[in-house]
Amino acid sequence: MRALVIVLDSVGCGKAPDAAAYGDAGADTLGHLFGRIPGLELPHLASLGLYQILGLEKPACLLDGAAWARLTAHSAGKDTTTGHWELMGCTLDEPFATFEKFPDDLVSAIGKAGGVEFLGNCASSGTEILTRLGAEHLRTAKPILYTSADSVLQIAAHEEVFGLERLWQLCKTARGLLDERGIRIGRVIARPFLGTCPADFKRTGNRHDYSLMPGETVLNRLQDTGVQTIGVGKISDIFAGSGITESHPTKSNAGGMAAIDRLWDEARPQPHFILANLVDFDSLHGHRREPAGYAACLREFDAWLGGFLPKIRPDDLLLLTADHGNDPYHPGTDHTREQVPLLALGRPLKDGRFSDVAAIIAARYGV
Repeated sequence: MRALVIVLDSVGCGKAPDAAAYGDAGADTLGHLFGRIPGLELPHLASLGLYQILGLEKPACLLDGAAWARLTAHSAGKDTTTGHWELMGCTLDEPFATFEKFPDDLVSAIGKAGGVEFLGNCASSGTEILTRLGAEHLRTAKPILYTSADSVLQIAAHEEVFGLERLWQLCKTARGLLDERGIRIGRVIARPFLGTCPADFKRTGNRHDYSLMPGETVLNRLQDTGVQTIGVGKISDIFAGSGITESHPTKSNAGGMAAIDRLWDEARPQPHFILANLVDFDSLHGHRREPAGYAACLREFDAWLGGFLPKIRPDDLLLLTADHGNDPYHPGTDHTREQVPLLALGRPLKDGRFSDVAAIIAARYGV
């Protein structure tokens, strides 16, 4: 027995009933892309019912067994961790902590434990902070501390000037201090970059996320009953390794899709479940508000999906969904509160909540 859930990071479909409470009234990632990108076609996603979800009057050749629905978030928050946790059955009643800047005593404690002094300590986008402070980091080797509207503590450093392993260790130290102090920040993120000046600074694929430990999820229940749970991309980071039997980190959508192909083609006699995250939609195009790049990323995934769908056997289960929105036409640079699509091959669906994905997986494996 096997099943696969692919989370298309930030590929939301608007209409969240509480969007206004998050400052996201009108946000609609897929709706706006289809409405404003001429000629955008995603035929293989359409074959699973995407156009029906979006109410598009476009021709689509639906596959036998295709099903579709809209899911609404019930957790407090619109970040990656919150979305993935709820998809796997852990709903948050209270949001993670967010900051405009971190308390001086916390910054001092992290710096002392890591033997560093920091630049920054402010809210900023990743590209903006490198433009502003990257050159000073090269001169001083002081890592850059920053946050965003999400519950994240991010540390950026040059891989060659500061060192990649040193950056990862500093982020682990920060995670430990946050946990010791009971500060519920969802993720500490290592943001390594390369380049010689602001014009060519570029974040690398060697990021690492250090998450809070989630409550029980369907991943734990699967693992407890002998089902292999396999994470692709940043899944293990998001769940702090909890409930993950095997992890396959990747640096891009292309790497993630290749990993899914490889894992799906393996002959595994024991029951297994694959949970994959494809992050490029969000990290490369959503936050940077790049609609054309976002659309191109969707086309790339859709082309891959066309080659993958024939591998789905009648007794398999495929689910495609998202963790939040990130409308590239919306003001700002942060995630947007949206409903998300749920596309399936292998079982009927109805509109519901994010945690319905966990319920579907639990029923599939009898846990």
